[in-house]
Amino acid sequence: MPHQFSYDLVVIGSGPAGATTARIAAQLGCTVLLVDKRQELGAPIQCSGAVSRHALEEVGLPIADEYIQEPIYGFAIYNQDGQRTTIDYRRLKPGEYGPGAGQKPLGYVVDRRRFDRYLMTLAERAGAEVWLKTEGLGYEKDGEGGCLVRLRRYNQDIQVKAKALVGADGLQSQVGRWAGLRTHIKLNELASCLQFVVDGVPSEGLLEIITGHQWAPGGYAWVFPKGHGYAEIGLGVARTMTESHQNAQWFLGQFMKSSFFQERFADARILEVQGGGVPLAAPLRKQYADYLILVGDAARHVNPITGGGIHTALSGGKIPATFLCQLIQSGQPAHEQALKGYQDAWLEQLGHKMWKLYEEKSSIFREADIPLRDERLYRTMSDYFSPNSEYKKI
Repeated sequence: MPHQFSYDLVVIGSGPAGATTARIAAQLGCTVLLVDKRQELGAPIQCSGAVSRHALEEVGLPIADEYIQEPIYGFAIYNQDGQRTTIDYRRLKPGEYGPGAGQKPLGYVVDRRRFDRYLMTLAERAGAEVWLKTEGLGYEKDGEGGCLVRLRRYNQDIQVKAKALVGADGLQSQVGRWAGLRTHIKLNELASCLQFVVDGVPSEGLLEIITGHQWAPGGYAWVFPKGHGYAEIGLGVARTMTESHQNAQWFLGQFMKSSFFQERFADARILEVQGGGVPLAAPLRKQYADYLILVGDAARHVNPITGGGIHTALSGGKIPATFLCQLIQSGQPAHEQALKGYQDAWLEQLGHKMWKLYEEKSSIFREADIPLRDERLYRTMSDYFSPNSEYKKI
């Protein structure tokens, strides 16, 4: 194999979790290599791109026009008949939230391609080395208190030394499998999602969420403003709760044609179609092995009730970066027993609440009585987004 490179951390996957881990670790003085097998970040787009302002500020991200498409001021949650709970911070706290001078938004819808590129740029400017079009092939202990990571870059095999490896390579993580971690996800915990980017659908600065088995069994539908007069109309369904001919496309067609939104959608013109699988699963029970940890989607740091992953990916990047740099700079090897401290820190800050949400979601969807299940989901979603929610940071 060609010449060995050497780093404190190798991070595989440059989504929000991987890029944030790399940036903060570099800022803390670690040498970092960030790799991604794609040549264009943020593609394919599988998420609606909503993130709170708090989540960006918490990890030191500047609020930048480069990636923001639309400010968000609150939520509207509907049951399947159109009954609505509105949580609009422009009304709840008018002095603080709004579009005027001295006011601010609650959050933003971001352009995922630009957002991911921005995060990677910040990592690179902080001192991380970035290799795109680079695939991870495997890793092994080097016998010297670190590991060897095998990569393929532009069809050339390269071996890199690292004190620790971070797997940020998404759902069903390959990096996790190298270490024997159970990254497989059950079909009934994977939502099949489809969304249209449309023109001609008015919006009001709120994230609109529509619950109900009739429109989205095992998930929910949404209408999000996307800036410049565009909107996102989408939904996620659990395929185990649908008939064989009813996929996400079928349900999205029904929702647009037959729901209480049909008049509002009458002039919708579809400009883009985006889709993919989103986990509504519990976090991985074990997210570490010798010289290796998983972050973001790879560790299932995804909100199990909303499927939202940007906030948890950003927070879940800060925690391991801080933990690993302290460990490495203290001269300790990143053995499995030392890395348990990473998962303990993550559980303390985010994980215990994610587990609680998962139990709540599972209980709702185990309910056999569909009207009762619909009522519970509507009530849970309305409470979840309320200003007094215990889950504000998830």
